[in-house]
Amino acid sequence: MAQAGAPVYRRVLLKVSGEALAGNQAYGIEPETIGRIAEEIREVIGMGVQVAVVIGGGNIFRGIAASAGGMDRATGDYMGMLATVINALALQDAIEKAGVATRVLSAIEMRAVSEPYIRRRAIRHLEKGRVVVFAAGTGNPFFTTDTAGALRAVEIGAEVFLKASKVDGIYTADPAKDPGAVKLPRVGYIEALNRGLAVMDTTAISLCREFEGDPDPTVREHAAQQTRFLTDRRARDG
Repeated sequence: MAQAGAPVYRRVLLKVSGEALAGNQAYGIEPETIGRIAEEIREVIGMGVQVAVVIGGGNIFRGIAASAGGMDRATGDYMGMLATVINALALQDAIEKAGVATRVLSAIEMRAVSEPYIRRRAIRHLEKGRVVVFAAGTGNPFFTTDTAGALRAVEIGAEVFLKASKVDGIYTADPAKDPGAVKLPRVGYIEALNRGLAVMDTTAISLCREFEGDPDPTVREHAAQQTRFLTDRRARDG
């Protein structure tokens, strides 16, 4: 049991969607929004928590959308990975302006702007109190940044996996498109898969279930309430 005032988790991984960085804009990066995210990360670091971030690229480019328009899917996915590197550099800049040392580790080597992803190096950065931003997803096409988040969380031994976007919880449908969408307070792994809930892709959910971590798809932007995937036996069995 954590002592009073002590953080519940020692090491966390936060998945930030590209759309979250856009703020109220339809495209790109809103300085006020990314600055606020950086300040919140700084506050968490100040509590003694190690923070890693996986960043999306949907505010700049979506490979799957380009594929639907006729582009080769692998090519579109690689372009999307490059978009995540742009976002990672922007987030690094914002966090360092907030006073916290930050390192970008890319799954696609770009030595001029980032370090290559090496698991032990990432863990060492975290142990030194630096924020680690993982860019370029898994480095492979056909895998989303949600899956990259789940994978990196397992690799670095994160105690909780958080997902942040513009929605304040898990719903039965996209609340931006369906006014009848209902917010779900508690969701099990199998239930999420069976109901086709789009909070994360099925590969990411399955990976979290397999390793029985504490994934917390909090799909939110600065919301107080959190929606959790339960990790007890009943939740895992649906």
